[in-house]
Amino acid sequence: MPARLPAVDLLRALAILFVLLNHIHIRLRIAKIPYTAGIPDALTRIFVWNGQHGVQIFFAVSGFLITTTALRRWGSLANLNILSFYKLRFARIAPLLFLLLAILSILHLAGVRNFVINPKQGGLSSALFAALTFQSNVLEAERGYLPGSWDILWSLSVEEMFYLFFPLAVRLLRPSALFVTLLAMLTAAGPWSRAHTTGLWQEYGYFGRMDAIALGCLTALFVNRIRISARLMIFAGVCVMAVPLTTRVLSNSSFDDSVLAIGTCLILAAAPRLEWSPGRIAKLLLRRGENSYEIYLTHMFVVFACLEVFLRTGKALSAVPFYFLAVITLSAALGSAVARLYSEPANAWLRRRFQRPEF
Repeated sequence: MPARLPAVDLLRALAILFVLLNHIHIRLRIAKIPYTAGIPDALTRIFVWNGQHGVQIFFAVSGFLITTTALRRWGSLANLNILSFYKLRFARIAPLLFLLLAILSILHLAGVRNFVINPKQGGLSSALFAALTFQSNVLEAERGYLPGSWDILWSLSVEEMFYLFFPLAVRLLRPSALFVTLLAMLTAAGPWSRAHTTGLWQEYGYFGRMDAIALGCLTALFVNRIRISARLMIFAGVCVMAVPLTTRVLSNSSFDDSVLAIGTCLILAAAPRLEWSPGRIAKLLLRRGENSYEIYLTHMFVVFACLEVFLRTGKALSAVPFYFLAVITLSAALGSAVARLYSEPANAWLRRRFQRPEF
């Protein structure tokens, strides 16, 4: 399997676009800018309310890539080296996360608007503890939303809590059929949890969001057994994904994210066999997908900065499209710069420091 799969990076680029559009929209709503007046609710939902769906796509892609990488590195999950797995995750996730938390802490202590944590949420110490122990989602579910740049850490908490137990489950649940059963149970638990919880627990809960990661893992485990045409699977995946992205599958939306994850995994299953040479424009999109982690963790700085400019220059509705365009363009540029100048070199440096042959 090639090191990079264009279809996977395209999915990540689509996911980060959904997140950006959603966060821009939310800030405009908070600022009481009626830019959607006269636009059908269905169109508004399609274009600016799919942020949660974007995260669901990220989760499915993450599960697929982590499992695929583990299989390529160790041959089988049974041979997975637990300590090496944790070191690899640390090298990829920790450098930018630590830098972000340091910057956010300084902004909080300096009293910068949009970055100050409300005392009812426990203040800075609670937010830091939650972020470093992968419980930001729990803190928000219990005490309400954190400031925007802290709030995005809820998804990292869900993802990294999954990977905290992933190698342990792989080693303890033998034969492998037991591990597959666990993944299937987590997949089924997702819609059940979303249907039986309310408020932020429904959006941010561990079991309500781990289903896409588990389904991505299952896809990676069985991808080599699939003999269906790659192009047919891509077409089917796009059609399945389009349903929850454009309308509700059921009157109760708890199943929508499951359908989206299934569609995403159909595309992921076809990705290794898809013959596609992306053009120049497509390559730009794919690069944004490669840097999606960096864009995700840094984009709220751009959202707030551009919003401040928009508000100070008169809040003209005709300027709203330029606000969207500025945030998307600058967020992509900032994320790419952070990846190239900091997180990728830090990742490489840490791997060298660990001095393990499999790195």
